[in-house]
Amino acid sequence: MTAQIDSTKWVRVAALDNARWCDAICRSHGLTGEFDAAAWASAQRTPMLYPDAVTLSPHTAADQLLRRIDRTAPGASIKDSFACLELSAAGFHILFEAQWIYRPADLRPPASSRPWTPIEDPDSLSTWATSWSRDPLVRKVFRPQLLVDDSVTVLGRWGGGRLTAGAVAHRSGDVVGVSNLFHPGIEAAEAWAECASTIHQLWPGRSIVGYEHDEDLIGAIHNGFTPVGPLRVWVASSQRRSADVR
Repeated sequence: MTAQIDSTKWVRVAALDNARWCDAICRSHGLTGEFDAAAWASAQRTPMLYPDAVTLSPHTAADQLLRRIDRTAPGASIKDSFACLELSAAGFHILFEAQWIYRPADLRPPASSRPWTPIEDPDSLSTWATSWSRDPLVRKVFRPQLLVDDSVTVLGRWGGGRLTAGAVAHRSGDVVGVSNLFHPGIEAAEAWAECASTIHQLWPGRSIVGYEHDEDLIGAIHNGFTPVGPLRVWVASSQRRSADVR
């Protein structure tokens, strides 16, 4: 008989791991975020593609959260981990919606004969970032400082002398969080099989969490991941001054 998954628990676990990953990215850029029971938040604008706040409780108050981020410059964003905030009146709109996913530690690893390898030097990280994004400004999010963070491992799949897929594995407590998965050279299901198998080999006994949508969500589900709850990412529709927050 299959054990019932405590979805609320795993949403909280996945959201906390993701917040710690966002904090790791910020620290690699010399920024410091703050954690409390309600959320992780950065008072300074975070690097491109990363939120200014990640909620850690479904009871987080929107007005208090908005006071913790910089709204004087364009582009403020919030990861609404429980898809329960209403930020339209504050000048935000939904950028995208996704599902938190969870793969238990005791589930057999997907069948895969191709392990992914850690990226260990700045030149390889630059190559990885170029494969991850064609935008040179976006690629600058991944700085060499990440390579000395013990909680972070950047993984790459090499084939024919080039990177054909990759992801970031972030360790937090008893879980490994997967983010930034890309796979221009292979199908989503194959990428998830190889990535999950590699994680189980490198860090046995840890569950895997993350979030996905569209084909990558389908590929993850095909490889033993279970959707456990929705999330939303909100972005400011226009520049607003901090004095507008009530």
